[in-house]
Amino acid sequence: MHADDAGREGLSGGSTLLTEAREADRTRPYAEGDPILEVRGLVKHYPLTRGILFKKQIGAVRAVDGVDFDLAAGETLGIVGESGCGKSTVAKMLVHLEPPTGGVIRYKGEDVTKLSGRALKAVRRNIQMVFQDPYTSLNPRMTVGDIIGEPYEIHPEVAPKGSRRQKVQDLLDVVGLNPEYINRYPHQFSGGQRQRIGIARGLALNPEIIVADEPVSALDVSVQAQVVNLLDRLQAEFSLSFVFIAHDLSIVRHISDRVGVMYLGRIVEVGTDEEIYDHPTHPYTQALLSAVPVPDPSAREHRERIILHGDVPSPANIPSGCRFRTRCWKAQERCEREVPLLAVPAVFRDSGTPARHDSACHFAEEKRVVPPEERREGPGAAGEAQPHPPDEDTPGSGGTDEGGGEGR
Repeated sequence: MHADDAGREGLSGGSTLLTEAREADRTRPYAEGDPILEVRGLVKHYPLTRGILFKKQIGAVRAVDGVDFDLAAGETLGIVGESGCGKSTVAKMLVHLEPPTGGVIRYKGEDVTKLSGRALKAVRRNIQMVFQDPYTSLNPRMTVGDIIGEPYEIHPEVAPKGSRRQKVQDLLDVVGLNPEYINRYPHQFSGGQRQRIGIARGLALNPEIIVADEPVSALDVSVQAQVVNLLDRLQAEFSLSFVFIAHDLSIVRHISDRVGVMYLGRIVEVGTDEEIYDHPTHPYTQALLSAVPVPDPSAREHRERIILHGDVPSPANIPSGCRFRTRCWKAQERCEREVPLLAVPAVFRDSGTPARHDSACHFAEEKRVVPPEERREGPGAAGEAQPHPPDEDTPGSGGTDEGGGEGR
């Protein structure tokens, strides 16, 4: 990650105790940069059936249809895409909330999709999740202390009963909340504070990987920054690896080391934040970036706005060949026949430019959507601007619904 810490982030004795507990529990020989999580050919299909007594499968919703990526120790992988592209389904399969239809998820070299019982329970302890909605993910009938301490009931070896209250207070302090809030209920907190409680619950078992499924999409913009900075600090402090899912492209760039762009159940482009944002080669990525609100007026005047026509195809009726071809301005006959592989395009294989990264497009071409600083002054530097506002579900629109603010 590469974000500056801001605001009050509790760093008292509770942080030290949690760090000591994590060090005592750590058994992995993995160093920073080693692949701690490997995903290959991940598939999730939901069957479509007909009939009441004698159900017959007539098709399937292909929510995730062959996803490949690696997550290194200490890395943050951002995943972006439109609503319905399969991001949250991938997140649920990583923590085994949804069983995959096919594919492999290797944690430290072991395929967790084949585990069950105690073996699966041990792995799930090391891969925790932070959910999107900071209110519905917390039981309103339970106090904060019970919510954060509930993982200790499932994994009592982490914290004996006599020390659980102190550990919960330590976690509250680590995420920037007053430890005296331990007996309060979720409705007594603002949206940002509730999300901090969810993060504290995710940290309770000293995990190595945290899957954050749009953890800031329901918060105010100012509170989003506080939560993102908190995650940034926690990663450095506890050597965490993150899979960070979001709609807002600017937040993903702020927090991620690498970024994967999903469309209709597959990753279509993946690379470092510089490669994806400054040197995109897939048409879909370029269209997403053109929809990101730009605060600089001169950049807005000279950027190219790419507007996609048509609707996203149904995941129950995937187009043949390249699944983006029905909305792509570069589509040719080859796109209908052949499925493009997620690999470095042939045109960039011998180049040393940042455009040399994986992209699933037959006709990949580097395209800077927003011109660099030195070109923003000249008229027409990046084509004539098109005053078309971003669609509501377009990643990068940055819309929020939270109205609570951080303090209460």
